[in-house]
Amino acid sequence: MRAVLIILGLAVLAAGVWVALGHGSYQATDTLVQIGSAKITATHDKAIPSWMGIVGIAVGAVLALGGFLRKG
Repeated sequence: MRAVLIILGLAVLAAGVWVALGHGSYQATDTLVQIGSAKITATHDKAIPSWMGIVGIAVGAVLALGGFLRKG
């Protein structure tokens, strides 16, 4: 259990740093025009907000510290 907490905490911490530095993004698809069953869509990249990276850093640090400080 201790090793799982440490590994999970470090993974979440690394993902949080990646997002906080501005490298995280996802694709969103919007419908521009729809007439009957025909539609025109556009797909574009959106950045993940940096506050989510900061939350990831905090949660990852708490998990990793919990794993390091756990006895047994």
